Amino acid sequence: FDQLLRGRIVSGMKVLDAGCGSGRNLIFLMRAGFEVWGVDESEEAIAAVQRFATDIAPDVSPGRFRVERVESMSHDSDSMDVVISSAVLHFARDASHWLAMVREMWRVLAPGGLLFAGLATTVGQPHLRPLGGGRYVMPDGMTRFLVDHERLLNVTHELGGSLLDPLKSTVVHEQRSMGTWVVRKA
Repeated sequence: FDQLLRGRIVSGMKVLDAGCGSGRNLIFLMRAGFEVWGVDESEEAIAAVQRFATDIAPDVSPGRFRVERVESMSHDSDSMDVVISSAVLHFARDASHWLAMVREMWRVLAPGGLLFAGLATTVGQPHLRPLGGGRYVMPDGMTRFLVDHERLLNVTHELGGSLLDPLKSTVVHEQRSMGTWVVRKA
């Protein structure tokens, strides 16, 4: 919502929710009249999005919501103005898988487009148990792929992007840390 309030996501933009789940981020955007698409590897989740899209925005084709993996989407290159990835990247199997998802989101993002990722980080979490390959057992017992700010800065540079906001992480004491990574494609 902060990106909407800042005017970085405006009506008329094409918005892709990469790893949309059952569409919690899409409901508001559809009601507000945005051009939206979504992908998720779960058939059940996509079926749910297609059902509520029919009710909320009957003019939106259910074909805009597809059963696909984030790392191998069928969208054209440079076709989206905004790509949202909310609580998806920490499900990566390892660093290669994480980077494949990021690169695929970057591929479909148009020049000048915005990538918004909400993802789990290592920031402020001294009690993580490393499993290798970027995966950790977190204090709440969940296993996730976690990033630090250095990785996000390095990947931003490698992609040729620029940060629109400083990297931010919210620490939930002795449980987890969620960060935001907001990048503009050159």
